[in-house]
Amino acid sequence: MSPARDFAFGFRIAFFAVALLIIVASTWFSNRLARQMAREEQDKMEIWAEAIRLLAQETESEDDTHSDYSLTLKILEGNTSIPVVLVNEQGEIQSYANLKLSTKDPEGDLARQAASIIGQNRRIEVRLSDEITQYVYYADSLHLKQLKYFPYVQLAVMFLFLMVTLLSLSLSKRAEQNRVWVGLSKETAHQLGTPISSLLAWEELLKIKEIDPSLLAEIEKDTRRLQTIAERFSKIGSEPRPTPEPLAPAVENAVNYIRGRCSQKVSINTHYNDESLYVYLNVPLFEWVIENLCKNAIDAMDGDGRIDITVGRERKEVYIDVQDTGKGIAKNRLRQVFKPGYTTKARGWGLGLSLARRIVEEYHHGKIFVKQSELGQGTTFRILMKQVTDKQI
Repeated sequence: MSPARDFAFGFRIAFFAVALLIIVASTWFSNRLARQMAREEQDKMEIWAEAIRLLAQETESEDDTHSDYSLTLKILEGNTSIPVVLVNEQGEIQSYANLKLSTKDPEGDLARQAASIIGQNRRIEVRLSDEITQYVYYADSLHLKQLKYFPYVQLAVMFLFLMVTLLSLSLSKRAEQNRVWVGLSKETAHQLGTPISSLLAWEELLKIKEIDPSLLAEIEKDTRRLQTIAERFSKIGSEPRPTPEPLAPAVENAVNYIRGRCSQKVSINTHYNDESLYVYLNVPLFEWVIENLCKNAIDAMDGDGRIDITVGRERKEVYIDVQDTGKGIAKNRLRQVFKPGYTTKARGWGLGLSLARRIVEEYHHGKIFVKQSELGQGTTFRILMKQVTDKQI
C-alpha cells in the first residue's frame, strides 16, 4: 500500500474512532442526566403524595379553622409538569394534574389517559387513615420524555453528520481524481500533437519521393488513427455536444478497426434490427467505447472466440449489446468491473470499462451495464441510449 493510501486509511480510522468516542460519551452523559431527572421526579411525587396525606389530616382535624394549608397547597400546586392521577382503592379517580384533555370528550379522554398512566404501575400509596387508602400514579414529564429520546435523536444527527462528512470526503477525492484524469488526458493530447504534425509533414515529403503507394497508404492510415486518438483525449473533461448521427456507421467503423488488429481466431459479427436508427453521438468518443468493449471481450476470450454486436430498439431507447464467448464474470465482481483499476490481465491499467462508462453516461446521457454473464460461457454488455426521432434530425 502506498504512503498516500496509508495516510488516507489511517485518517479514516482516526475519524471513525473520534466520532465513535463522541457518540458514546454524549449518549452516556444524556442517559445519566435522564436517570437523575427521573429520580428527582420520583422524589417530587413522594413529596406530593405526602402533601395529599397531610392535607387530608388537616381538613379532618377539629381545629381546622385555625389550620394553615398554604404550605401544603403550595407543594401540590408546585407540580406543573408531571402527569399525575389520584385514585381510591376502587380505582375511581379522585383528582388529577397536568393532563391535557380534549374539549369534545374530556371525560373519555381523562379515562384513557388515566388508564395509560395507571398501566405504567408507578404508584405511591397514601394512607389517609386506618380505613382509607389512596394511590398516586404518575408518568414521565414532557421534559423527561424529551430527554430520554434525546440520545437517539443525537445519535441520528451524529450518524447523519458522519455520513455527510464521508460523502464530502469521497466527492472531494473523486473531484481530485477527475482533475488528474482530465489533466492527464489534455497533456496526452498535447504531447501527441507535435509528432502527429511531424508525421503529416513526412507524408507529404514521401509523396514527392514517389514511395510505394501501398506503404504510404498504411502510414496515412496510422497517422489518421493517431489524430483520432489525440482528438479523443482532448475531449475528455470538456463538454462535447453530441449531434444526431446514424448509429450503424459509427459501430461499423469501430468494429472494422478492431477486426484489422485482432487474431484471425476472433470472429466479430454485427447484427442490425434497424440500420436507420439515429442517436445523439460524439462519434470519436462513442467509437472509443465500442473499441474498448471489443478489446475487453478479446482479452476475456484469450484471443479465440466470437463477438456478436447487436443493435436494436426497445420502446424509445436504442440498445447496443456486445456479447462474447469469454470467461465470464463472477457475480461478486459485477459491481467492480466499471471501477478504475479493475482488470484481470497481468499487465494493464484497468481503465477501459471505466472510460467507457464515463463516455456513455456523462457525455451521451446513456447507460452501460452488464446485461448477463456466466462463468465459462461469456458476458453481454448493454448500452442504452435515447433514440432521435425524425423531427429531431
